Amino acid sequence: MGKESKLHIVLLGRRNNGKSSLINLLTGQEIAIVSEIAGTTTDTVKRSYEIPDFASVIFMDTAGIDDSGELGKKRVEKTRNAITQADIAIVVIAHNRFGQEEESLINDLQKLEIPFIILHNKSDEESLLPALENKLVKAYRCPVIDFSTLSRQNHRVIEALKEVWKSQQQGPESLIGDLLSPGDVVLLITPVDSEAPAGRLILPQVQMIRDILDNHCTSIVLQPEEIATFLQKTGIRPGLAIADSQVFKKVAAIVPEEIPLTSFSIVLARHKGQFEAYLQGTGQIENLKEGDRILMLESCSHHVSCEDIGRHKIPHWLQTYTGKTFTFDFIAGLDNIARPVTDYAMVIQCGGCMITGKQLKNRLQPAIDAGIPVSNYGMTIAYLHGIFNRAIEVFKKSGN
Repeated sequence: MGKESKLHIVLLGRRNNGKSSLINLLTGQEIAIVSEIAGTTTDTVKRSYEIPDFASVIFMDTAGIDDSGELGKKRVEKTRNAITQADIAIVVIAHNRFGQEEESLINDLQKLEIPFIILHNKSDEESLLPALENKLVKAYRCPVIDFSTLSRQNHRVIEALKEVWKSQQQGPESLIGDLLSPGDVVLLITPVDSEAPAGRLILPQVQMIRDILDNHCTSIVLQPEEIATFLQKTGIRPGLAIADSQVFKKVAAIVPEEIPLTSFSIVLARHKGQFEAYLQGTGQIENLKEGDRILMLESCSHHVSCEDIGRHKIPHWLQTYTGKTFTFDFIAGLDNIARPVTDYAMVIQCGGCMITGKQLKNRLQPAIDAGIPVSNYGMTIAYLHGIFNRAIEVFKKSGN
């Protein structure tokens, strides 16, 4: 699993509330520097950890939200940015202090629909007052824990995290399970070109193979040139074909119309939760104007070649299709978007295999709220090649 696609859990709170001690306890490792000096944590610290019967996660320790001075303001800004990368938050308070800073923090979490727990730390020094606990439970309807890192009872925190995460789950758990019946054969069409990593498959392909196995079906992995021979020699009628987006047009001409066809990117678009926004936004390609600025969002950082799908192929196809010239901005990973999102006529997101659904949603929501059309790589390519309706038809039949 890609590092950024792991569940991100961010620890937030004032300086010296014990966030670093808590992350050390939760991971069983001394990964964060602990000190009595306020403001010891200056940059966001990340650590991967496997929580049995739950998920692979990344804990993020952040600078205090009450940091001061010019440098302090920059640290707080980094903390606010870390929130947009989070799937779950632990709001850490201590000594029964809950004021404007915490209220503002939770307001940000609620706007981004990030589930959270409130942890009153350092209970060995001062226990959580019942009045404050009742106030927090009533106001935020979330788990509130009175805790001390000295108790070593990290299972209480883990169980609370599991509880809030399960309550927030949306969308299909399986990538394509609802599109299949046990025993179905699925073609996974994966070109091997200069963009393909040596000696291995890319993450979406691996994820799809595992999902097919989990649904008691059979995956056949082949290159576009092998499709016709396979179908002719075996006589097998696949229940579904999934292609790499960049060979969509070529594959659509080979795979018979009666076989449902889509792409890895479109499958991920549905799974990550912005499917309806993409459906509505993709057709707005027709309304783009000469000189419009288009934002291309990539979830990972990688070496760029002349065959790069996001940096070269899609811009070329888009300008060829429309007969217009556009300005493209490219943002990799979870880097900040420098321009106001309102500067863009359209936003096109990759499949998002390297980030979580929550991170992708937070990435796109400002554009959606501003009424800016959003699409994803797979849907854009299908539209430009005249096979958009075929590529999404299988999801309409499934009711998703």
